[in-house]
Amino acid sequence: MIEQSLRPATLEDRAFIERCGCASLASSSPPFRLAPLPLLAVNFQRLLEVVFAREHLAILLCEGEMPLGFALAILDLPDEVSGLPQAFLAYMAVEEAYRGRGLGARLLAGLEEEARRRGAPYLALMVTEGNAAAEALYERAGYRTERRLLGKPL
Repeated sequence: MIEQSLRPATLEDRAFIERCGCASLASSSPPFRLAPLPLLAVNFQRLLEVVFAREHLAILLCEGEMPLGFALAILDLPDEVSGLPQAFLAYMAVEEAYRGRGLGARLLAGLEEEARRRGAPYLALMVTEGNAAAEALYERAGYRTERRLLGKPL
C-alpha cells in the first residue's frame, strides 16, 4: 500500500486544484440558486485568483506522488464582524473516487495545524446548506455555527 501524505501545493499543482475543484462545484451551490456549472467554474477561477493573490495556505493530500485532494485558506482576511485575525478556508475538495474515506478530515486537520503554526487563532469557513457530507465533516471536527447566510429566490 502506498502511503498518503500532506504537502504544500506548488505552482505546478494549480492544474490539479482547478480540475479537482471544478469536479466538486455541484455541491457548492444551493439547489434554489440554479447556477449553471459553467458559471460556477468561472467563479471558482475567480476565487483561485483571489486566494493566490493573498497570503494563503495551499496543501495537497497525496498518495505517493498522486494528489487526491486539496485545501486552500486565506490567512490575511480577518473576521468581518469582530475584526479578529483568522484563517479562512476558501475551498477544499477530494477527488470523487476517493471521497468517503476520511481524506477530507485529514486535509482539514493538516490545514488547521499549519494555520495554527502560522499564528492564526481561528479557522473559519462557509458550507453550503444541504451538503451533508461537508456539514458532517465540519461538525465532527468541532466547528460551530457563528452566523448564517440566508438567501431567497425572488
